[in-house]
This record gives sequence, C-alpha cells and structure tokens, in this order.
Amino acid sequence: MSSWSPNSWRAKPASHLPSYPDPAALEAAEARLRALPPLVTAGEADALKRSLGAVAEGRAFLLQGGDCAESFQEFSADLIRDTFRLILQMAFVLTFAGGKPVVKVGRIAGQFAKPRSTPTETRNGETLPSYLGDIVNDTAFDAASRAPDPERLIRAYAQASASLNLLRALAGGGYADLNNIHGWTLDFVAGSPAAARYRELADKITESLAFMAALNITPENHPELRRVDVFTSHEALLLPYEEALTRVDPVTGQQYAASAHMVWIGERTRQIGGAHVEYARGIANPIGVKCGPTLAPDELLRLIDALNPANEPGRLTLIGRFGADKAASRLPELMAATKREGRAVVWSSDPMHGNTFTAGNGFKTRPFDRIASELETFIEVARAEGVHPGGVHLEMTGQNVTECLGGARALSEAELSDRYQTSCDPRLNADQALELAFRIAEALKGVQAGERARRVG
Repeated sequence: MSSWSPNSWRAKPASHLPSYPDPAALEAAEARLRALPPLVTAGEADALKRSLGAVAEGRAFLLQGGDCAESFQEFSADLIRDTFRLILQMAFVLTFAGGKPVVKVGRIAGQFAKPRSTPTETRNGETLPSYLGDIVNDTAFDAASRAPDPERLIRAYAQASASLNLLRALAGGGYADLNNIHGWTLDFVAGSPAAARYRELADKITESLAFMAALNITPENHPELRRVDVFTSHEALLLPYEEALTRVDPVTGQQYAASAHMVWIGERTRQIGGAHVEYARGIANPIGVKCGPTLAPDELLRLIDALNPANEPGRLTLIGRFGADKAASRLPELMAATKREGRAVVWSSDPMHGNTFTAGNGFKTRPFDRIASELETFIEVARAEGVHPGGVHLEMTGQNVTECLGGARALSEAELSDRYQTSCDPRLNADQALELAFRIAEALKGVQAGERARRVG
C-alpha cells in the first residue's frame, strides 16, 4: 500500500463525479470535513468485518437494506426508527428460518449520492444537470437547485451523525429487546398476510423467552438479549467526501473510511484502474462491489485481487445485480470462478436494480415477483455451485409507500401515484419487504436441508 494515499484516486480516471462550479468552495468544505470527528470508528468497522467473515465461511447471513437515496427534506426520527425495526423484523424471520446469525447493515447515515444514466436532464426544452442526490444538488428543476453545492457535504455529515446517534440508541437501549418482537410490527402492516405469519413466529419466540426466564436467562443477566449490533453502509461514490472523512487508526496505522462501517463500489464505477477502485483498495473497512451482467469472470478475479489481495474473509462482499431474466445465465460462471480460485468472499444478491422499468403511467417501478424470482435464483445457483448464499441487499423503507408493484396486496400500476415518494429509485415498503423475508427464508430452508443431507451422507 506504499503507493496509496487517501487522495491517490485523484490521479485516476473518475466517472460519475459532479463538476462543482466553485472549486475553492469545494476545497473549503473538504477542509471543514477533515476537521470533524469520524462518524464511525476503526474498531466498529473491524467488528463488522469479523461478522462478515462468518458470512463468508457460511456461518451467518447478511441483511443489508435501507433507502435508495436519503433525503434532507424527509429526515426524521420516525423514519429512522421505522427502517430500523423493519430490519429487526426481517432479521428475526431469517434467523428463525436459517438457524444462523443475521448481520444487520443499513443503507443509512450516508446514502446520499446516486449515479445517473445521463449527466443532464431536459424538460420542456431546458437542459440542466441531473439530480445526483441531496449531498450534491436538489430535485427541483431550476438552475440554482441543480448546481452542485459543496455546503451539502456538511449538511450530509450532520444528518449522518444524527442518524447514527439514534441508531446506536435504538440498538443498545432496549428497543431491540426480543421481548418487544410483537411491538415491532408497523401499523399499516398489521393486517397483511406477512404480518400474520410474523405473529406466529413471534408467539413461538415469546414462549421460548418465557422458558428461558424460568431458567434465569433474562435480559438483566444476559444483556445480549436486549441489544443488537447494527452497522451502516453506503455507496462510496462522492470521493471528495470519502477522502475528507478518511482517518488513520492510531493503534494499527491503517486508513479507514470513517463515513460508514462498510462502503461499496457501484456497477458503473468498478473499473479496474479507476478512481473508485483506487480509493477502496487502500481503506481497511469491509468493501462491497456490485456485479452486473457485463462482468466477466477474469475481470471479477482481477477486482478481487485489487481489493482483497490478502484474501481476508469478511473484507469483500460481491453484490450480484443481474435482473431476473439474466441471473441464471450470468451468475453461475462468476460464482464458479470464486469457488475454483478459493476466494474468501461474501456473495450477496441485489434483486432491485436489474428489475426496474417505467410503467405506462410514467412511474419508475419494480415488480415484486421479479425481485423474489432473482433472489430465489441466486440461492439456487449458489447451492448448485457449492457457494454459501450469503446475503441480500435491498432498497426498502419502513414507510407505507407505493413504489414497487405486486406483493401480497397486489399493488397495481394505478396505485403507484398514491404514495410514490422516492426521489430516485422505487423501494419496497415494509409489507413487501417482510413478505420477501419469508420468501428468502423458505428458499434458505432448502439450502439447510441440503447441507444436513450432505453431512449425514
């Protein structure tokens, strides 16, 4: 790593970075960020890496989910709490089904920047920069709003800090106590088929907790029953922000991205020799890479070598995002390559981005059935290739939005306009996300049965 520094990415080709009209103002904002405290610590990032190491070894499962793009305007304690308890609900379902710990990682407290297909947008003959996330510019379609503003980096840091404070309080302050599992159900989900199944599981856990209490195994003498570990993640897209928040661990001397416990490189920015891979290779955090249908096995192996040369379990998570129609044909050769070459990686599935289309009424959406189908294909392929289906990566919210089609309540195209609130990509609502957790759980049970059969044989 002698040739790496937090700013060595600046000498590499960089894509999907905004062009700031006032470079001096950007430099001033970066200087202010460098003087601010880290949002996360090296010890926390290392704890996540150890947990992901268990996933890489087949002993745990990764649940990574949250907002498509966090918003300044819609920021509130209720939204953070609702997303957190949705993660708890889903983790509870997955743990019960798979019999393995679930590593909980939110797309939160930093998921502000978004790559776009085109750098500009045209409406009624006027062309302006595309909306790139609240950390860069605003959704309003006028020249002032769409101009990249460095002050937004400072505002994003402040919101991320507040979000982390609340998440830590919720995770460690008793809200995550298993005795509260019945209270985690969101009001608008209460009457759904998924909620009925959830209550059945919750009743079983409540009975088990009562038995444990009779044996004096309670949250008072076993604090792990009333707290959880929850980590944060986002796409490391806006490299000036990431560089300014890179910190040296005084104990080990290693460099960490102090903006989140885990960061990932997107499908559009994973070029070997590019700026985003250059930045990620030098930090000690867990790293993710989105893997799409254009990625060839030899290119994937070169990426792994660049980002995880020591083959450290938990360091690298490969996040497949193919689309339901391509996963079965493109994923096997990638999984087979990592298996054949002995690469210690986590394989996770992002079933959202490859299944997006624009409905007839103009709303960008994703069909629930295609999302579920890609996840089930991911699990089937992993089982066939002898690879642990390590996790899922979802864009979801605890809000009662109408952005993805289908699910048990059969959300239709006509209903998309009812509560379509995303500023970028469509998200699963809590009802759909919980239903999807049950679908994943059913598929994982088949994997568990196969593992038991192999052990017996």
